[in-house]
Amino acid sequence: MLSFFKRKGKSDTDLKNDGRESSISAGDVTGDATASNEENVTTALSLHPSTIVPKEQMYVLRFLNNELPPLKRNQLSLSGIEWTKQETGLAVSAFVRNTVEKEISLGDISLLLLNEKNELKARHTFQLSELGLLPADSSRPWTFMFPLASVNEQVELGKENWSIAFDLTSQKHKLDLDPQWEESLPASEKEKLEDLVKKLGAPQKDELNFTGLSAHFLENGNLNISLLIRNGYERNVNIEKLPLKLIDAASDIVAEGQFNVGNLEVRANTTKPWTFIFPASLMKKEHPDLSRWSVLVTQT
Repeated sequence: MLSFFKRKGKSDTDLKNDGRESSISAGDVTGDATASNEENVTTALSLHPSTIVPKEQMYVLRFLNNELPPLKRNQLSLSGIEWTKQETGLAVSAFVRNTVEKEISLGDISLLLLNEKNELKARHTFQLSELGLLPADSSRPWTFMFPLASVNEQVELGKENWSIAFDLTSQKHKLDLDPQWEESLPASEKEKLEDLVKKLGAPQKDELNFTGLSAHFLENGNLNISLLIRNGYERNVNIEKLPLKLIDAASDIVAEGQFNVGNLEVRANTTKPWTFIFPASLMKKEHPDLSRWSVLVTQT
């Protein structure tokens, strides 16, 4: 379904995608076990075979698609273009992007419409088979109609910085390994982590939980800790800075510091293990009792 945007009166410098990018591992939807990796992939514009687009709109589509950032290999992404209010609901235009190295087809999937504060404006299940086959490394423009019954009128939706995202909350909470962990961990260790994640279950809804996994001192006096970052939100969470305080079995503060992790993404309804190293200079207690410990996220 296409009902593309009105861009008359806008110059090239004014053309832009109004929504944000929302990416997931393709395997979360297709069931393929292939994980995302660090290869950057650009996506070529791909129209549905039955779509006829006027020359002016084709120019706009090409321009907007060229403005999209690269994705990682083996991802699916929804990149918002614009939304309009209609009598029957909210019409949301977006690029559906595929960086799997083969064409794929999708089934019935629930999608979320979120405002700039990541508040839920609408949720609806779409028959994404209507998209047709999505070629490898492609970007297909599409319009999704969220019916009025699916829209929360109490949530405000601005014209910029909103997002349309895959709803993964209906799936079981599961382990999400970073590509480096995926490559370096032995199969037996991965299995142990998967079993632990199953045992812990899902965190509370709309909760980001940090659970201790292991802690040990290095020869240079630094303290190495591994945490399970458990995401109970129905959206991906990106962490750039993380201020942590480590508490030992005696309830004493062992170490405290802020970690600049760049752009650490924890996908919706998943648990991601991550390692943090407290330098010896940040230690506040000698000979801590690490037989039982926890971490707190502190205010910066």
